[in-house]
Amino acid sequence: MTNLRWGILSTADIGRKKVIPGIQAADRSTVVAVASRDAARARAVATALNIPRVHGSYEALLADPDVDAVYIPLPNHLHASWTIAAARAGKHVLCEKPLATTAADAEHMIEACEDGGVRLMEAFMYRLHPSWVAVRHLVSSGRIGRLVAVQSWFSYFNDDAANIRNIRAYGGGALFDVGCYNVNLSRMLFGAEPRRVEGSLVRDPVSGVDTVTSALLEFEEGVATFTCSTRAEDDQRVHIYGTGGRISIDIPFNIPPVLPTSIRISHGGEPPVAPATETITFAAADPYAIQAGRFAAAILDDLPTPIAPYDAVANLRVIERVFAAAEPTGAHN
Repeated sequence: MTNLRWGILSTADIGRKKVIPGIQAADRSTVVAVASRDAARARAVATALNIPRVHGSYEALLADPDVDAVYIPLPNHLHASWTIAAARAGKHVLCEKPLATTAADAEHMIEACEDGGVRLMEAFMYRLHPSWVAVRHLVSSGRIGRLVAVQSWFSYFNDDAANIRNIRAYGGGALFDVGCYNVNLSRMLFGAEPRRVEGSLVRDPVSGVDTVTSALLEFEEGVATFTCSTRAEDDQRVHIYGTGGRISIDIPFNIPPVLPTSIRISHGGEPPVAPATETITFAAADPYAIQAGRFAAAILDDLPTPIAPYDAVANLRVIERVFAAAEPTGAHN
């Protein structure tokens, strides 16, 4: 096999607008099929994106012998069942974040993929972008001294009651949808799991989804704090503080595939008015194409999965701890 042949399980917007074009631009990757429970919609997406094969059900796509791997952008509560079904059909799986709505479900997904001899990866595409590769190196190499604190923010505004992100039973809400990034980057930068977790959240009085959630993650070597929201002005920021400098990332998550990006490293000078700041700019790079190419290479060349699936379990355990800390009576269930 020289190319990984992809099938797309649903016509969700993130797949249609971002991930499918990314896979089509990726090294050693070919999108050969798309499935939808609405055959007409599947045909429309296939025509628009030049995908040669259409399936009128997810089951039919999983039975397609010409599909090696599937990308799953379904609502959060369906990730576990369709990942397990894909594994049983012998298909590798790239699944949207969060991998599941519980750590226990994520463990079952991993077990199913291990039993089926297939790869599983959570689609945290931002981690593989050159800007984040550089940030991780700068932190681990001591460029800003010893890491002591991470502050992050991720928000957008969506009050559409019919949107899956506002349906609690579908795994909606700010923490699952965007806060999972804040948790992920905090764990990634500290290279550890938090020893203490505190949380606070606000729920929509009608839908019950969390709309503003903040958390404090205390690690052995420092602390991460964040706020995520689905009812605030669109914004995303990450600030990383060390004993000898700081790093700021202006577009840390939804990195534009066609625009250059930059990070700023500050050390010395006359802060806060005139800090000595160096800006590092990165050429445009599609994080979705990088993600697909790295996943394909792992499968085709028998390399380690770029993001180990058990990282998703650890991320969900922290998310569960945030909910438990914010609602100790168990209202998050």
